[in-house]
Amino acid sequence: MAQYWNIFNQLQVATTPDLGPPIADEYNRIKFGRISKLVGWFGNAQLGPLYLGKLGVASLIFGFIAIEIIGLNMWASVNWSLREFIRQLPWLALEPPAPSNGLRLPPLNQGGWWLLAGATLSTSILLWWWRTFRRAKALGMGTHLAWAFGAAIWLYLVLGFFRPILMGSWGEAVPFGIFPHLDWTAALSIRYGNLFYNPFHALSIVFLYGSTLLFAMHGATVLALSHLGGEREVGQVVDRGTAGERGALFWRWTMGFNATFESIHRWAWWFAVLCPLTGGIGIILTGTAVDNWYLWAVKHNFATQYPASYRTGPDPATLPGADRFEVKP
Repeated sequence: MAQYWNIFNQLQVATTPDLGPPIADEYNRIKFGRISKLVGWFGNAQLGPLYLGKLGVASLIFGFIAIEIIGLNMWASVNWSLREFIRQLPWLALEPPAPSNGLRLPPLNQGGWWLLAGATLSTSILLWWWRTFRRAKALGMGTHLAWAFGAAIWLYLVLGFFRPILMGSWGEAVPFGIFPHLDWTAALSIRYGNLFYNPFHALSIVFLYGSTLLFAMHGATVLALSHLGGEREVGQVVDRGTAGERGALFWRWTMGFNATFESIHRWAWWFAVLCPLTGGIGIILTGTAVDNWYLWAVKHNFATQYPASYRTGPDPATLPGADRFEVKP
């Protein structure tokens, strides 16, 4: 008799760990694996085996260097006080060079550490992407995960590399830090007329919320069908059974259209990937092609003009003889 499992209880399968298929460079694989009940509450209960290889090791080394540069600079900014470092960590930052420096290489204490940290962190991320791509190929898988990771890397490089180069200054880049990078985002929005009027930002938010909604709906559907074999998704894709049929019927009844066990993954993948892709396009156009997104939106009928609340006069700087006046400090 089938047993019903709902959201408040969970079935964990504990068996001999699966060490995976043999691969050509087996010597680079850390050959251990075990089942963890604690980890099983959050995801797959198996830990290991782990494969790093040369690319993985190199990626971790460059990533460690970047984190050390960022962390030590933040620690130095509070006079090497461990207490203050822990207390102020969310507000500490490693700032990029000053805008007046342009794209020149500055001294280490004037933004050079930021450039060095960015270079090593970017190297680490790109090496990890190459490792992800090669591991998928070695196991005969598709490279969907690598290209999804690449979409996130695109947004990262737009913020810290492509846009600063187009703007002609490393000072346009994002600082390293938690709240400082959020402050940078708010300042960018104010400086360029509110990013909410950026249509690519709007698309990015649509895909962000859309992907979370699709993943949540799909996960909920599969959990609701688990007592009918719904967790065997691949089997339901190629040989649709009662779980797939009921899931499709439920979606048609509640959503008005059908997402199959196969198509929902493509929907969610594209929504998730298009979030950073469209967001990166919106950021790279800010300041390079559009100086004020609100005025752009009004001009292109994307937003309405604010009603005039106060009577305004002419700009004093445009009046005759304005060039004779000087502002004294």
